[in-house]
Order: sequence, then structure tokens, then C-alpha cells
Amino acid sequence: MRISLPHGDAGGGFGAESSPSRDLLSRVHMDGPLSLALLTAAVLGLVVLYSAGQENIGLVERQSVRLALSFMVMIVLAQVPSHQLQVWTPWLYLGGIVMLVAVLLVGETSKGAQRWLDVGVRFQPSEIMKLAVPMMMAWYFANRPLPPQFRHLLVAVLIPGVPMLLIAKQPDLGTALLVGSAGAFALFLGGLSWTIILGSVATVGCIAPVVWEFGLHDYQRQRVLTFLDPENDPLGAGYHIIQSKIAIGSGGLYGKGWLNGTQAHLDFLPEGTTDFIFAVFSEEFGLIGVCMLLALYAVIVGRSLYIAASAPDTFSRLLAGSIALIFFVYVFVNAGMVSGLLPVVGLPLPLISYGGTSLVTIMGGFGMLMSIYSSRRWLSQ
Repeated sequence: MRISLPHGDAGGGFGAESSPSRDLLSRVHMDGPLSLALLTAAVLGLVVLYSAGQENIGLVERQSVRLALSFMVMIVLAQVPSHQLQVWTPWLYLGGIVMLVAVLLVGETSKGAQRWLDVGVRFQPSEIMKLAVPMMMAWYFANRPLPPQFRHLLVAVLIPGVPMLLIAKQPDLGTALLVGSAGAFALFLGGLSWTIILGSVATVGCIAPVVWEFGLHDYQRQRVLTFLDPENDPLGAGYHIIQSKIAIGSGGLYGKGWLNGTQAHLDFLPEGTTDFIFAVFSEEFGLIGVCMLLALYAVIVGRSLYIAASAPDTFSRLLAGSIALIFFVYVFVNAGMVSGLLPVVGLPLPLISYGGTSLVTIMGGFGMLMSIYSSRRWLSQ
């Protein structure tokens, strides 16, 4: 599978007719539909967070600052030409690997995990790899034939494989799998043979029992067992998912209304402002609200894939497509784990959950998408 370059203007809205708002967006290299969808999701996130945080305005203010910072990161990266991103890619990837090694040697430990570096600012280097890995995969295949040849696949597997192992040692299995999926998306978009894809799936299935026995920590195995049977420990390991499903189910078709959710306001739902905020949203806005939220996410993913299809070169196409699909994975995994369809992992609901590090990473990715969106206009000048 290869993304083809469509004919015509890739702007999708910056045509012959102009307006002051379109001219402004054009000057700052922003895509109007994608920018509007992201801003709408961010505002909706603040509304939901106010209720999930039990009307704590301070929580909303702190998240507003983080959102402002994240959008600034997006705007700044949008000004960087995509060919310059390609030049920086190997250095960003190698720097990320060095920082991951530093985490294992001198990183800070919190809640049983060694994931942070403190250099005056405390951050998780694993977040950088969510962007560095798809960038490096796109860089590697930029000047190589597609579909990928078999002799190139070994290096292609090592690019996400090395950071995956380092992140899994922290341990942070959720982020490790997300980094691995970023590499897999690049291979898929590059036209990897279905024979190799199905063979890889079969191989993973064969080694799964070995990984279960020797590769997972006790708490990770417990998460899988809880996913399969949460009622086995309703007041312990299964409590989160049981309360989450109660919240989702009690919302019904129309929901209980904003600020009227009982699971979060009566403290039955743990982590209601972060990992399980989707349950709060479902309880208050019901099935109709959930469908509208998922439709908004679909607009973001769809527009991102359109930008990928409009990209002028292999590096831009693979990077943009991978970023779009990574965002989809965020939404899919969070909604799936909250509704009991997937094991619980620490992935936030994009632009809705409270938090800063992953938010900056996500918006940084969209900044690169905006840069790719503008790249055809740069090339034509």
C-alpha cells in the first residue's frame, strides 16, 4: 500500500478566493479544518475537565496553560519546512536513545517506575520517541524503494525495537507498544507485503506464551487477567473498570447532563480527570455525545490522512500518515480500555484528559503535519 499524490491544490480550502482568516492561516502555515477541529476538542476537554475535577477551576486553569503551550509548540513546528525536519531526524532519534539509556542509569523513580529525567525540568524521554520513531522510519525509507525490500526490514525493525526495549525496562509497556506501533504504521503505509504482515502476526502469537511467562511484570499480567474477568476482584484490581462501565452505562442515550454525573462527583470513579475521563464524558453526555466526540476525532484523523496523501515526498507521506494513525491509536486504546474492550494501560484521551507531557507530544506531531501541509506551497515558491 502506497499513498498516492493527488492532483490539484493540497490546501483543501486555500483556493483562489481568499479571506482575512484564510490569509492569516496561510501566513502561519496552518490548515484551517484541522486547526478548528483541534481547537474544538481542546475547548470541549476543558468543559469536561471542569466537571470531572468536581468544578475545580484551578485544574482547568492549569490545563489551559498546558493547552496554550501545546498549541504554541504546534505553531512553531509548523514554521519548520519538512525537508528541515528530515535533516534533524537522525539527531533527534539518537538523542532520544541516549536519554532513554540515561533514564535507566540515573532516572527518577515514581510509583515503582523509573521513567523521568530531571534537568531543571522533569520530563519523560519516552514521549520524545513517539515522534522520533516515525520520523526515523520515514527518514530511513525516504530514499529507498517502496514497498520495502526484505534486506531493509532488519534495520527497519531495529529502529522502533531498540527504544521499545529500553522503554519496557522502565517499565512502561503501554508507551513501548505505542512506539512499536508507530514503526509498524510506517512499514504498513510503505506497502509492506501482506505475507510478511500475517507472518509477523503469527510469530507474535507463537511467542506470546513465552512473553507472558518471562517478559511481563506481575502487575502487567494482573491487568490482563482483570481485563478478562474484572468481577473476580471487584474491590481491588477490577474496581476501576467496573466503575467505569457503570458510568458509561448509566449515561444512556442522552446522558445525565453536564455536572450531573454521579460516578465522578461521588468519587466512585478513580482517575476521572486523566485515564478515565471518557467514562465521565459518557455518563454526562450519553451515547449521542460519545458519537459526536468520536465524529470529531474522525475529522481530525481523516484530515490528517488527507494531508499525508497530499504530501510531496516519501518522507512527508510516511511521517504524516504515521502521526495520524498514532493519534487514532490514542483514541482507540483509551476508549477501549475504559469500556472494558481492552486491558487498562496508561494512555490519555487526546486533548480531553488532564496532563501536559503527552499533550505537548501530540500537538508537536500536528505541528509537523501543518509543516507538511505547507510544504507544497514552499516548494512552489
